[in-house]
Amino acid sequence: MRLIESILADAASITTLRRDIHAHPELCFKEERTSDLIAKALTDWGIPVHRGLGTTGVVGIVKNGSSARAVGLRADIDALPIQEGNTFAHASRHAGKMHACGHDGHTAMLLAAAKHLAKHRNFDGTVYLVFQPAEEGGGGAREMIQDGLFDKFPMEAMFGAHNWPGMQVGQFALKSGPCYASSNEFEIVIRGKGAHGAMPHLGIDPVPAACAMVQGFQTIISRNKRPIDTGVISVTMIHTGEATNVIPEACTIEGTVRTFTMDVLDLIEQRMQAMAEATALAYGCTAEFRFKRNYPPTINHEAETAFARRVLGEVVGPENVQEFEPTMGAEDFSYYLQKIPGCYFMIGNGDGAHREGGHGLGPCMLHNPSYDFNDDLIPLGATAWVRIAEQWLNTPR
Repeated sequence: MRLIESILADAASITTLRRDIHAHPELCFKEERTSDLIAKALTDWGIPVHRGLGTTGVVGIVKNGSSARAVGLRADIDALPIQEGNTFAHASRHAGKMHACGHDGHTAMLLAAAKHLAKHRNFDGTVYLVFQPAEEGGGGAREMIQDGLFDKFPMEAMFGAHNWPGMQVGQFALKSGPCYASSNEFEIVIRGKGAHGAMPHLGIDPVPAACAMVQGFQTIISRNKRPIDTGVISVTMIHTGEATNVIPEACTIEGTVRTFTMDVLDLIEQRMQAMAEATALAYGCTAEFRFKRNYPPTINHEAETAFARRVLGEVVGPENVQEFEPTMGAEDFSYYLQKIPGCYFMIGNGDGAHREGGHGLGPCMLHNPSYDFNDDLIPLGATAWVRIAEQWLNTPR
């Protein structure tokens, strides 16, 4: 690996900062202490900051030369509503809150890069350091855009990264096109007529209608969309009834839908609503259908992905830049990629052996109470950010 020496020299201090963030997790749009910490560090390094986009977002601005060109680098800063299972020294001090996805590490990697960029400025143009709140379900990227991110800080492209447990430290993975799915929720309330369980003919039972819907929805996947298109319908909750001898008045079905394209998402939503309403009617019931679209699919742009692949290959060797297998998880970096070109890539977090004594018994997987970010990634991730920024701004477009 070709790591930057000044970043390696600062690795211990940035690790201390990362563990401080880990010990004080804050949930979406509540990242006040984290935002203050980021802004203070940037200011101490001579980097102007803009605060308040997306409530608690921070944008650092590193300029050099006379070029009007600009590129954005993004890190997410929020934690999850999870009770941490680790007991090491930097474990969460806030019950029910935990950095279980590595956003503390993402923030640390970008801060380490920021310090180097501010000191050396080996580029002509502007690097915007975007520290984004509320990735975990709050849509912080969308909120920063709506608050004028790209109006105040116009940039040619934006790049983002996520640590990936199970992939070796020293490896990256990326893919052109869809890499994360859209995230969507549905709720269907089926209304019938309550009755005694021993006299079902006197009521209208919503439970059989619910069962038929759950089975029928899978035919949308197998019979309505093209087999080569990807889509998931998962019914994850069914709520009904209060007693074993009572036919309930209503039954509620909830779940998630994931797709890689908006066309498939449109198809699934339309067919689900038609099937829900018709099935309820067939059983003598009514259905109230609600469908909420959360994050759109994350679709990397071809040219920017090729650029990132080349730069990352220069850092770790081309053989250590893998092809990412798309996941049906979701990521709100998608909102940026709907507005400007860019690429979202993965950096290997290892197999969990890095965790200190006192870690929980579970695996070191994302959204797991035994997770901890691998601090060995800080110099590597920071080096990658610096090289992406430098080469983007120093390469004629």
